[in-house]
Amino acid sequence: MRFELTIGLMLLLAATSCDRRVEPFVPGEKPQQPDLAKIFPAGAERADEPIAELPPAPGRRAAPTLATGGAPIEGTVELAPEVSSAVPRGAVLFLIARGATPGPPLAVKRIPDPQFPLRFSIGPDDRMIQAIPFVGPIQITARVDADGNATTRDPGDLLGGSDSPHAPGDRGVAVLIDQVL
Repeated sequence: MRFELTIGLMLLLAATSCDRRVEPFVPGEKPQQPDLAKIFPAGAERADEPIAELPPAPGRRAAPTLATGGAPIEGTVELAPEVSSAVPRGAVLFLIARGATPGPPLAVKRIPDPQFPLRFSIGPDDRMIQAIPFVGPIQITARVDADGNATTRDPGDLLGGSDSPHAPGDRGVAVLIDQVL
């Protein structure tokens, strides 16, 4: 008796609790975009208007914003005479901006088939992680990679960098590629 009662209750629950409002199949019905007015409230289409931010609750920190940081760093990448003949055909130049803290680079620029001397600009638009601001001091390095894969460092790849760290907005930065791996 107890078993039958349990099964009966389970069937009753299954029959009354599943209300997905599934409409019947209609042969020949054409697919169409859903009516978003059923999902979004009136006025939601006005995404242009700025959304006012609320202050953080007492005892909580404000959420981090996507800070862009400073202006791009601009300069020139040049090859030292002793490595100028070592640039392979089809190589890729990786221009890398690293901050003072360890971890991933702040910004990276990939330049296929570079022609030297090469004028560059690297800044907030080239960031690897958008939440990390482009702020100084920033060390600029460059690597000419034969296989075009940023994760490999093969013998024959060329590298170099600027003499000292730079601040966002610096211009006239000289990057010299003078080493062979």
